[in-house]
Amino acid sequence: MLKWLASRAFAALGMSLALAAGPAQAKKPASARPALWAVADDDTTVYLFGTIHLLPAKYQWRTPAFDQAVDGSQQLVVETIVDDKNPQKMMQALAGLGLSKGLPPIGERVPAAKRAALDAAIAKSGIPRPAFDSMETWMAAFLLLGNQFKDMGLKGEEGVEKVLRDSFSIKGKPIGELESNVEQLGFFDRLPEASQRQLLEGAIDPSQSMAAEFTQMLGAWARGDVNAIARTFNRDLGSSPVLKHALIEQRNANWSRWIEQRMAQPGAIMIAVGAGHLAGKDSVIDMLKRGGYQVRRLQ
Repeated sequence: MLKWLASRAFAALGMSLALAAGPAQAKKPASARPALWAVADDDTTVYLFGTIHLLPAKYQWRTPAFDQAVDGSQQLVVETIVDDKNPQKMMQALAGLGLSKGLPPIGERVPAAKRAALDAAIAKSGIPRPAFDSMETWMAAFLLLGNQFKDMGLKGEEGVEKVLRDSFSIKGKPIGELESNVEQLGFFDRLPEASQRQLLEGAIDPSQSMAAEFTQMLGAWARGDVNAIARTFNRDLGSSPVLKHALIEQRNANWSRWIEQRMAQPGAIMIAVGAGHLAGKDSVIDMLKRGGYQVRRLQ
């Protein structure tokens, strides 16, 4: 799961957040209906759409209900804005947080049994090995994740956020963010070293295991099965309360407060964040309901 939480940060390298898996993974479901909600009062509507950061090429997921919400929204708000055409801002944030002196050599940060896989991944990345010794473990993991995405057939222009941003930009509608690039990367930078090393080990795992996990996630997302999405997050993060609090609960609380403040302003907006943030206990949806808001499921 850490790999998928980190997938957006891979855009710091100027890559698109879209995945074209093999034919078995790219099959279109009978009826893709990703979850969509609305919170509304007399003069304000906030649409909440759960995204998946990686998608197969040409994967059909838009519906009439979703397009109606997009057309009716005056602004799009995403987790953070990554400019694919001009990624210097994100890359500066990545370097500012992810490079340090006096770190252990990168080979010492994985178990001995995985050092051969690490060596192969570094060679495949094309980045000089000495550069990795100066990287925080989480940053090294982000760079090496690129190998897995390429092995799985990474394509551009297909990610949900990219499609959404294009839809709003073409019509001259503003796009905002809930977190700056530095803020979002900071959540990973503050992870305990043990969690960062878990991410690094996942980044050098065989791409086949990552593809299987992605297939399950894609199916749950396409069905709008928030219970299945919640179970995945609970399974993968339940053994680490510190990790779950840092990457999920804390951010969900911040975003819920942002939405509550936005409800005081008239108009309609769409908020698009990773689907896991809108599923299950302590999700943004759950927190809004506990705060007394009526959240209506549109699809």
